[in-house]
Amino acid sequence: MKPVYLAVVAAPLLALTAHAEARQHLGMPVAAASQSAPVNEGEIRKIDKSASKITIKHGPLAKLDMPAMTMVFQVRDAALLERVKAGDKIKFDAEKVGGAFVVTKIEAAQ
Repeated sequence: MKPVYLAVVAAPLLALTAHAEARQHLGMPVAAASQSAPVNEGEIRKIDKSASKITIKHGPLAKLDMPAMTMVFQVRDAALLERVKAGDKIKFDAEKVGGAFVVTKIEAAQ
């Protein structure tokens, strides 16, 4: 019975490992397979490029257990601020990093 159990448990893990190795061999980032599009919607109220901060009016952020509000976020990459302006409707993703809320992805809402 144990060899069958081991095969059932190990098979999916081996498939994931093979997939990651194939992506790496092709020069593709391994993490790219798990990356997803921004899921939160909001509207940009203010951009502070010198401080790498953005003020967003957003709906509930389930991932962060946060209700709808307008708040200031830091941005992971200041280049994100070059793509948007105050008043833009956006989709974005954010995470909590060292006690700060940080926008990690941003794109125009469609």
